[in-house]
Amino acid sequence: MHIDLAGKTALVTGSTQGIGAAIATGLARAGSRVAVNGRSPGSVSDAIERISRDVPGAELLPAPADVTTDSGVAELVKTLPSVDILVNNLGIFEAVPALQIDDDEWRRFFETNVLSAVRLIRTYLPGMIERNAGRVLSIASDSAVVIPEEMIHYGTSKTALLGASRGFAKAAAGTGVTVNSVIAGPTHTGGVEDFVYSLVDRDLPWDEAQREFMRRHRPQSLIQRLIEPEEIAHLVVYLSSDFASATTGGAVRVDGGYVDSILP
Repeated sequence: MHIDLAGKTALVTGSTQGIGAAIATGLARAGSRVAVNGRSPGSVSDAIERISRDVPGAELLPAPADVTTDSGVAELVKTLPSVDILVNNLGIFEAVPALQIDDDEWRRFFETNVLSAVRLIRTYLPGMIERNAGRVLSIASDSAVVIPEEMIHYGTSKTALLGASRGFAKAAAGTGVTVNSVIAGPTHTGGVEDFVYSLVDRDLPWDEAQREFMRRHRPQSLIQRLIEPEEIAHLVVYLSSDFASATTGGAVRVDGGYVDSILP
């Protein structure tokens, strides 16, 4: 299957590292013009340099902005007034005992993990509907379905993201625009390495720490390993293409079989 996204412009939020950087790289490799987003111009510039090395000739647009704020999105729109593909990847997570999560933390997680996506969909979806073409993808998590006891604020925010994505898909009904969420399973990123070591013995070598983490905290995984960011990116690139024209309103899983359910 050859996926050609030439002529398309994509925005990937939080794309300076981890899953977001892998998605930006995958979309660029498929021929899309990609806006790389992060809070600071320096981190965006560094990410563009890395992606350019992986994808020589890639058309990359720096789009530094804090999309968790109205003012940040307003600045972003000045640089990028319209997009063909919107990937809401930005998200935060942290292990905190449930009874210790205060109101400010709940608000911070929902502002970042939910409202940033809602704000951008509200900004870019009308133009897609008018053009009768476009793709909106929001990166959710297995934690949206299997709420982890060590971070219920994160899991609940991702559950809300699934609901918002389904609702916006209905707003685009009858058009050539699709709106989906992607349920990503436990994924190997730098941030996740820190998270793993917060839950297992820090003296363990990484391979052993990963196995111990999966055994103790994610035993449902059928692949019994962390997913690589590129594996998430492959699904996002497919859902961004014409091949996925009949897939909308879905919560599509790339979770290593972690969620013990036939649907979604």
